[in-house]
Amino acid sequence: MSDTQHPHNITEPRLDNVLDHYFSQYHREKCYVGLVFQQGKRKMIQINIPAHDLPVLLQAKPSTGNDPDSGKNRPEVKGHAEEVKEYILKRVRKNKPWILGTLTANVDPSKIHIHQLGRGLCFIVIPRGVKLDITDGQHRKSAIHDLIESADSEMIGDNDFPITLVLEGDFNQCQTDFRDMAQTRSLDPSLLLSFGASEGTIGITKNLIQKVPMFYEKTERIKLTPSSKQKLIYTTNYIAKAVSYIFSGTPDHTLEDIDVDHSSEALINCFNQFFGECTLTRYIFETDWENLTVDDVVNFKNTCILGRSAGLEVLGRLLHCIYDSDLDMFNPNLISKIAQLDWSMGSLLWRDNIVRRDPNNPKKPYKISANASPIRMAVQEAKAALGWQ
Repeated sequence: MSDTQHPHNITEPRLDNVLDHYFSQYHREKCYVGLVFQQGKRKMIQINIPAHDLPVLLQAKPSTGNDPDSGKNRPEVKGHAEEVKEYILKRVRKNKPWILGTLTANVDPSKIHIHQLGRGLCFIVIPRGVKLDITDGQHRKSAIHDLIESADSEMIGDNDFPITLVLEGDFNQCQTDFRDMAQTRSLDPSLLLSFGASEGTIGITKNLIQKVPMFYEKTERIKLTPSSKQKLIYTTNYIAKAVSYIFSGTPDHTLEDIDVDHSSEALINCFNQFFGECTLTRYIFETDWENLTVDDVVNFKNTCILGRSAGLEVLGRLLHCIYDSDLDMFNPNLISKIAQLDWSMGSLLWRDNIVRRDPNNPKKPYKISANASPIRMAVQEAKAALGWQ
């Protein structure tokens, strides 16, 4: 029999004895194991803080009034912390994963004690009365604080929150850090929707993009607008807005309580019938993306309002009128009637509401408006043409 020990029989070395010494010595202080790293000519430490420590340890110093030098970061945006809190509660109550990301704070290194353990590990001691000033994450901190002090505290009480602690005591540098961390580009709505959870409006939208040939591979799922050169007609955001109108009559409903699978199937069948019957959409609907040409897409966008966000919204509002919420279905006969409307740019239905003629541009004679008032007028014209008024 071999004398060689198998890896699973080897007792792994642990840091318990070393850490117990420090925890015993500083048992009256806040103590954490951290990872030390260098960035931007400064030393930083990554620590994980239990939820109940966060309100006591972290403090925000937002600017007040019209004086930016009165604080280290911006004034809190009213309502944003509440949005973060509602996001957490919503996910927890549905037993869904959630994430807030790493907060960033700064502290004067002379006010804390750092014991180096080697290999980038350290033991950090934060004496009583010392606060960490938030550089980035003040709304998340406020949301966690409110939850900890509420009747819902047990929902997050067992969670930990990572903090990047910048060892920096200079006030001006802290303000600069906040400004530098704010230099991020806002994400396009389509990208946010594409990476959203597959439930409610987002879940139905994702299913439509996969199962409706009019949308499949013809939808921009990342950027703000669809590129005709890439043969893209819609964006995820266009479709999501139509979905919201169809099932709720409003433009931005999350449809949290809807049966995604059943409602998706009903709307997939509805759209496939409509786009297959409408003479102006049938070619685009029946032709795979690979076989479409750039000219096909450009011509469609220039001649049919259903190639624009405004047209898709008008369609969504009309489909809302024929949706039976009790049966979760759309009347096939009424779908056909809507498909028989004149959806061309030159149609009198859309003239002087969402479509305006531009006599000075013969190559692009039509201008289309996606504003709320013209779209309402267009929907009313369509309902009148259908005899629904």
